[in-house]
Amino acid sequence: MKKIPDTVRHAERLAAALEKRAPLDAAARLSRHDDDEVTATLPHLSPGFARQLVEHLPEARRSRFAPQLPDTSHEEWPEDSVGRLMEAPIATFSPATTVGDTRKALRHLARSARFTYAYCVDAESRLRGVVVMRDLMFASRTTKLEDIMIEDPFVFRPETPVEDAAHEVLARHYPVYPVCADDGRLIGLVHGYALFAAHTANVSATAGRMVGVQNEEHFSTHWLQSLKLRHPWLQLNLLTAFLAAAVVGVFEETIAQVVMLAVFLPVLAGQSGNTGCQALAVTLRAMALDEMPDGEERKALLKEAWLGFLNGVLVGITSGLAMYFYADFQGDAAAAILGGVVAIAMIGSCVLSGLTGVLVPLTLRRLGTDPATASSIFVTTATDVASMGLLLGLATWLVL
Repeated sequence: MKKIPDTVRHAERLAAALEKRAPLDAAARLSRHDDDEVTATLPHLSPGFARQLVEHLPEARRSRFAPQLPDTSHEEWPEDSVGRLMEAPIATFSPATTVGDTRKALRHLARSARFTYAYCVDAESRLRGVVVMRDLMFASRTTKLEDIMIEDPFVFRPETPVEDAAHEVLARHYPVYPVCADDGRLIGLVHGYALFAAHTANVSATAGRMVGVQNEEHFSTHWLQSLKLRHPWLQLNLLTAFLAAAVVGVFEETIAQVVMLAVFLPVLAGQSGNTGCQALAVTLRAMALDEMPDGEERKALLKEAWLGFLNGVLVGITSGLAMYFYADFQGDAAAAILGGVVAIAMIGSCVLSGLTGVLVPLTLRRLGTDPATASSIFVTTATDVASMGLLLGLATWLVL
């Protein structure tokens, strides 16, 4: 019998210990070993698990080991799909295989692979059932797998979006999920932690995408690539800011005659902007968590319009009184009218801002655009135009 070298035996033991841990904990332990030990250990880990560990290592070491990892990207499948996360199927057997033969094969497979279930496939590789290790351990050696397998198991399609898959696994909590083609062929396996990690990364990137920081950008991204990803959105934001400035320009004569209106322009813009951002945040969260079924858009619009009205009344009274006392202190005879103008403009802009916070992401999604990418830019522009336009328009009509 061929003797296994000590270095190989040590790598196998380390790999077995790592696979019992969560990826983050396993990476912390692996980082305590030198480069030679890491290099020897990686081949004894499943490809997906090995890639996760390397991604958690410090940048200097990560770039050193990344070329040694097998390609598991599966670029033939859509981005952010289950197919991009799956690994090659292992522990596959014919349903007619006996428990004794399966145990023997698994003992040999365990030296080089990490597995949780055994999978029963037919001659065309179509998945027929899943065998749990507990059932395999207690069954008689002569029992066939088809007698203890779980028939018609839950599976994913490779094109399933990660977001949809994450919702599916919330009620299941299996460690590994089979991935099958449309004809039922078992083409891969995806780990539950991989789905969770990918979904978490997508959700955490939402805030950055709202201001033009794409989810392809990371802390270590080169500054030139970061510039290419961010700058187009800043140019778009500049164009929309010109639109808000144009509204002020239209009412330049009004501001010249009632200078104190300029004091309250940022007040209205800030309040209406916050109202719109609150509605936007709730809408985006509902979209991300699939809490807004089709047909519920009207309900969301009515709710945000009502909230905008109530909030507008409350802050409108406060800001209207502030304008009245300020104008009265300045000796303006139209102090009461100016206070009413500010209050009405505040109510109207808050209602419009709440509606905009829902309409903009819904519209972008309907147009096939990521709602988180540019929603905040359009919402900010709409709230600025609405608040400034209402205040200056009402002042021109009622005061001048």
